[in-house]
Amino acid sequence: MQLSPTHRACFSIGTEAAAKRVVDVLTEVFFDGDAAVAAFERPDGQWDVTLHFAEAPDQAWLRELIVTSAGNDIADTLVFDIVEAKDWVKASLEDLVPVPAGRFVVHGSHDRDRVAPNKLAIEIEAALAFGTGHHGTTRGCLLLLDHVLKSSRPRNLLDLGTGTGVLGIAAAKALHRAVLASDIDPPSVRVAAENATLNHVGNKVRVVRATGFAAPDFARCGPFDLVLANILANPLRQLAGPMARHLAPGARVILSGLLTHQAPAVISAYRARGLAPLRHLRIEGWSSLLLKKIG
Repeated sequence: MQLSPTHRACFSIGTEAAAKRVVDVLTEVFFDGDAAVAAFERPDGQWDVTLHFAEAPDQAWLRELIVTSAGNDIADTLVFDIVEAKDWVKASLEDLVPVPAGRFVVHGSHDRDRVAPNKLAIEIEAALAFGTGHHGTTRGCLLLLDHVLKSSRPRNLLDLGTGTGVLGIAAAKALHRAVLASDIDPPSVRVAAENATLNHVGNKVRVVRATGFAAPDFARCGPFDLVLANILANPLRQLAGPMARHLAPGARVILSGLLTHQAPAVISAYRARGLAPLRHLRIEGWSSLLLKKIG
């Protein structure tokens, strides 16, 4: 696969509250997948906000957007550059060991023979998509999925924001049922479908490109009684209402992709839509949540 460089825009802002405010604005503007937005705290307490674009952004328009949302002083720190294309997952996967998560083990092709026969093996090839199983959020989701499956057998399954497809593949393997998987990123859709085939569940995991719950596939396949969504805190909050409308009574929802300090806001958003928290796993500074729809 020919890789393309990433266009990047970065700026600095003073406090966590200010960073959150501007990231919320940017995430809303770019919610359809035109850019990936991230914020990180520096050792000096300042926050760096970074946007990644597949195509070169309109620099004047973006600068004006930063002026409007954060002020001239912040916009003055805005810089643009280009990040050389590199398949970072492929470059590092051979150094990663198999990751156990309850009954599941996520591994690369080089560790295929190291998985115990009593485990459900999920082989994830190197690809430009999120979710090799080595991140705390993916492992948290798999552990919560294992917990759910000890007491229930959900029938209508959704993997929202599937990335490499690891969660949908895990659910399909454990339950031998069809799974609807979705992502806003075309490469992720392709990678997830390829990984499902690699793991012998290509006939069970159907991957579609979709933003939120807008595609008609969700209405056709729902209401869901198990949803796995390993995304980010802000999109998860925004999706609380639409997700609740697509859930069956008593449905379980597994959420991750959020830092531990972001979990209370996400829980509040879902509690307001009738979902009660059941479990909260904290792994490597990341939170994974299990919630249940009441009624």
